[in-house]
Amino acid sequence: MSAPGARCSEANGSYSDSQLHEPYSKKRGWAYRRPRHCLNHRQDKQAVERSGLPLLLMQQQARAGDIVLLYQDESEALTHPYLSRLWAKRGADLRVEAPGKALKCAMLGVRESITGELTVHTSRTKRSTDFIALLEKLDVLYGPGTRVNPVPVILVLDNGPIHTSRASQVALASRPWLTVEWLPKYAPELNAIERDWLWLKRDWLANQLFGSFEQLERRIHWSVAQMNAARLAKTLQKLNESA
Repeated sequence: MSAPGARCSEANGSYSDSQLHEPYSKKRGWAYRRPRHCLNHRQDKQAVERSGLPLLLMQQQARAGDIVLLYQDESEALTHPYLSRLWAKRGADLRVEAPGKALKCAMLGVRESITGELTVHTSRTKRSTDFIALLEKLDVLYGPGTRVNPVPVILVLDNGPIHTSRASQVALASRPWLTVEWLPKYAPELNAIERDWLWLKRDWLANQLFGSFEQLERRIHWSVAQMNAARLAKTLQKLNESA
């Protein structure tokens, strides 16, 4: 039975307005939650399922040290403050100054699947030339001659236009040490780096105003360095515990 006056979505059993009162919700196991956007109606579910199993197998190979598995994706950050929950005294009036016009910083990143290490290239644009600049960073980190015991390097990509452009295809083909694993369209849940963009914006960029593009860009790279340091410390701790 639905709550009086509530608008119910039968598809997921959720109520969408405030008439689902708190006492009613607590007694019947409901929680006041924020929905997320999804692209399920645009997905080819069979293609997503077909891609999911090979990725799991590659993840196991990466854990065994047989391959290096990299997840790549793009996102954007704004000088306009992202708002996120934080601890404050009861009754505090929390306000964050907002700019008159927000500037945008494109972020092109790669996540190493086992350590979680991020490599991020920032730019005012999100074009094929920016993707190629990110590939040049991967040359230094994972290219020939960078490892004592070289193993295959697999780069997971979606079918975005900056990946499938002629310039990007030429750049990928010129790197025989790099194998591309293409994701199906509209399948962000298969790309592990998506969670990193969320963490970066929610915990490192939120609730602060950036006065310029350069200030935002410096904060992004500083934040990524802090995220990598925290993950490295956790990895070393696990190694010490298992030794």
